[in-house]
Amino acid sequence: MVGHGETKEELIEAMQDLRTVACDRITIGQYMRPSLDHLPVQKYRTPEEFSELGEIAKSLGFAHVRSGPLVRSSYHAGEEP
Repeated sequence: MVGHGETKEELIEAMQDLRTVACDRITIGQYMRPSLDHLPVQKYRTPEEFSELGEIAKSLGFAHVRSGPLVRSSYHAGEEP
């Protein structure tokens, strides 16, 4: 989930770290504040930014990438790997 104020460079670094431990699937979605008791959203990313992050993930070698504002970790959870 993105939206806590992280930079693009920090997101890329996190993706690189995931690849170093053989992670090959990634979902990137927009953090949405579930209640006033939770951390506020620092930045709403555009669909274009999610598309770019998805392309970066693919270029890093992720075999399965889902990136978009409404993508959640359970996105396509029922699909075969």
